[in-house]
Amino acid sequence: MNVHTRAQCGNILVQALCRVPLTSRIRQSNGGHMQLRRLVPVFLRRLLLLVFCIALNSCQSHKANSGPSIEFTHIPPAAQGGRERVDTISGRVRNARPNQQIVIYAHAGPWWVQPWPDHPFIPVKADSTWSTETHLGFEYAALLVDRDYYPQPEMDVAPTQGGSVALVTIVKGVGTPQLAPTGSLKFSGYDWGVRMIANDKGGTNNLFDAENAWTDANGALHMQIKKKGDGWSCAEIFLNRSLGYGTYSVTLRDTSHLEPPAVFTLYTFEDSAGEQHYREMDVEVSRWGDAANKNNAQYVVQPFYTPGNVFTFAAPSGTLTNVLRWEPGHATFKTFRGGSAGAGARLVSEHEFTSGIPLPGNAKPRLIFYIVASDKKPMQKPSEVVVEKFEYLP
Repeated sequence: MNVHTRAQCGNILVQALCRVPLTSRIRQSNGGHMQLRRLVPVFLRRLLLLVFCIALNSCQSHKANSGPSIEFTHIPPAAQGGRERVDTISGRVRNARPNQQIVIYAHAGPWWVQPWPDHPFIPVKADSTWSTETHLGFEYAALLVDRDYYPQPEMDVAPTQGGSVALVTIVKGVGTPQLAPTGSLKFSGYDWGVRMIANDKGGTNNLFDAENAWTDANGALHMQIKKKGDGWSCAEIFLNRSLGYGTYSVTLRDTSHLEPPAVFTLYTFEDSAGEQHYREMDVEVSRWGDAANKNNAQYVVQPFYTPGNVFTFAAPSGTLTNVLRWEPGHATFKTFRGGSAGAGARLVSEHEFTSGIPLPGNAKPRLIFYIVASDKKPMQKPSEVVVEKFEYLP
């Protein structure tokens, strides 16, 4: 059978109609009616041929121009992730090119590559299906990628199509979103949540236990790092509401005993604000795994890799009060000796940032005590920091 193009089909119609001399052959006689009846079937056959040509050409054109597509056959629940919370995600790819693969990201705060950064590629099977284990998130992104694609372990914003990414399809998790389980405690007159699920903060697998954060009879907060199996469990608490612009301060007892990979941080953070770098600003106390590092503290406006967004200094031993004054377009950090930042307090360090200052949004203050990855000086023994008080002034 000859397959005609759309243009050829159009020509066939013209020729067909021209070869049907309806008016010229119809005579003013009874025989004209008989000839008309003979010509109508010819016209109909040629009209059907035209319709067939157009339909066939349209199907071939659609098939030639159709790009790849990704569909999901099993979607995990919508839930806040953690290393211990996993499920299966699976689907099918249509019109994929040879050697293309699937990469999955789960959205829970950042977008995390699944199931692990060192195993990100999921093969497309001969029947065009794919499947993998994933940690839970509120949304899931399936990427169809070429062999030269290098997936980032985490991204602040959703992945997009382009370059080695042939297609991105994003789907919401199933059911009502579930927040991760948390503990609770009262500290300095505020209600705080206590983290109970693991994360990769610091470039290593940090577990978190609610029992690692508690207050004593005098109201001081104790945050601990403890051995747990082959790893370590850490401590993090977060305020249950946003406070906005104002002055945040924490009074921290002596930290000169901390091992190089241990980190204590006061910071602001909003889980859903990846495009604004989570509205994160930090006061951090650590040697970052380097025992020879003389600067054991720093002020940060995220992202830290932007020039001028990190100010480091040497914090002395003894009790220190760290202060963040957050105003529109300004973030002023100060550190004082002793338990107060009031009149007469001895200033240790001060720095003002005026670029990239986030809006408050729904950012909440957090306190975290955790470990960074360190080959030179890995964590050797349990550790503790004591926070005497947290204060906020509008």
